[in-house]
Amino acid sequence: MNCIVPLDLDWQGRPRAIASALLLSQDFCALVDPGPASTIENLREQLAVHHCSLSDLQTIFLTHIHLDHAGATGSLVQENPHLQVYVHARGADHMADPSNLLASAQRLYGNDMRRLFGDFLPVPKRNLQVLEGGETVSFGAQELQVLYTPGHASHHVTYFDPSEGVAFVGDTTGICIDGHPFILPATPPPDIQLELWDASLEAIEKLQPRQLFLTHFGFSDQPARHIAQYRERLHYWSDFALRILGAGHNEQQAMEAFVREVTHEASATLSPEEISQYGFVGALSLSWRGLARYHRKRMASHP
Repeated sequence: MNCIVPLDLDWQGRPRAIASALLLSQDFCALVDPGPASTIENLREQLAVHHCSLSDLQTIFLTHIHLDHAGATGSLVQENPHLQVYVHARGADHMADPSNLLASAQRLYGNDMRRLFGDFLPVPKRNLQVLEGGETVSFGAQELQVLYTPGHASHHVTYFDPSEGVAFVGDTTGICIDGHPFILPATPPPDIQLELWDASLEAIEKLQPRQLFLTHFGFSDQPARHIAQYRERLHYWSDFALRILGAGHNEQQAMEAFVREVTHEASATLSPEEISQYGFVGALSLSWRGLARYHRKRMASHP
C-alpha cells in the first residue's frame, strides 16, 4: 500500500497550522517536514493513529531548515539513530551545527522562541543526506524527484512524487488552509529573493502536479490556479512593501501599514476566525521584515 497522510501537529494548540506528511510504501515510512520540537508528542500521537511509531521511521525529507519545518529533526534522530535526513546542501551544515540558525531565529522570536519551537538539536553528519536538486530518491517502492526551489529560503527544495502527482512544496507556494481560495505569502527574513522565487514557481508548474502539499496547511487540489494566484499576490505584496518604504514611515509605522493592508485585503475573502488563523500561521510582521530587507538590499546594490 502506498499513501500520503497529512498529520496535523496542532501547533500551540491550533489545528491546521503545521502539517507533516507521512509517506507510506510497503514496509517503509517517512516524513516530509516533521515540524518543530514543541510538537513531538503530537507527532507521536498522530503516527500512532496510523499504526506507526517514531522508531518505525526510516527517513525525513526536509523541504528547508526553518524551525517550524525542521526543528524536531535532531530530537527524532536522537530517539531513532538510524534515521536518514535529506536536506539541501545550503542547510546541511546548519542541521549539524544549528548555532548560527538559532541565533538568527532568536533575533526574530526573542523570548518566545523556545515556547514556540522547543529545542533544536544538532543532527549527526552521518545521518545527513545532502541534496543539490535534480536527484531522484527512493522510499519503499516509490520515488521522489528533487527540485531546488529557492525564493522563500536559499536552502529550499521541493519533492515530487510522480506516481501520485503530488508536489511537497514546503513554503514555496505560500499558506493556504485546506485548499481555501485565499493564499497568504510567507516572506520572512533573511534571504527571500523574488527573482529566484518566480523561477521556482515555474519549475513546479512544469511538473504538472495533480496536488500540492503545503506545510501550512494540507493539500491544494488546483495547482495551476493556486500557483498563478500566489505569484500575483506575492508580487502585489512586494510592490506594496516598496511603496511603504518610500513613504518615509519609521519602522513601526511601516510594519503597521503593511499589516493593515494585508488584513484589509483578507477581510474581503475570509471570516474573522479565518483571518485570525492565517495571521497566526503567517506572522505578518516577519513577512514585512523579509520584504523590507529584500528591497533595501536591492536599493543598496542599485543606488
